[in-house]
Amino acid sequence: MNAQTMARMAYAQSAAPTRTERGTEYEVFVRATRALKAADARGKAGFNDLAHAIYENRRLWTVLATDVADQGNTLPDDLRARIFYLAEFVDQHSSKVLAQKADTGVLVEINAAIMRGLRQGVGV
Repeated sequence: MNAQTMARMAYAQSAAPTRTERGTEYEVFVRATRALKAADARGKAGFNDLAHAIYENRRLWTVLATDVADQGNTLPDDLRARIFYLAEFVDQHSSKVLAQKADTGVLVEINAAIMRGLRQGVGV
């Protein structure tokens, strides 16, 4: 490969589409939700994976809660409040899952609802 070919490749447009912020958020939810489902499917043998999936999902929701609590957030106040409430619920329900007093179904449903909202009318 000569220098001219390498230069062309380096400066050529990327074939990968540019992802929107919503698209990136969607992908983060997809990863968190897949991890929850996969760990749950393993049952008791997958408890370590479940604990890690719960940790990552909580981290995602903590970031969301922090973002919507910021005064500079441009989302409508009602939506910000609902997202903050969901973050609190996710945290509390996650504790119940880890204590084996609940399952991940509700967490998966909440994430799926958020993903549907992110996908509506958005070119992800």
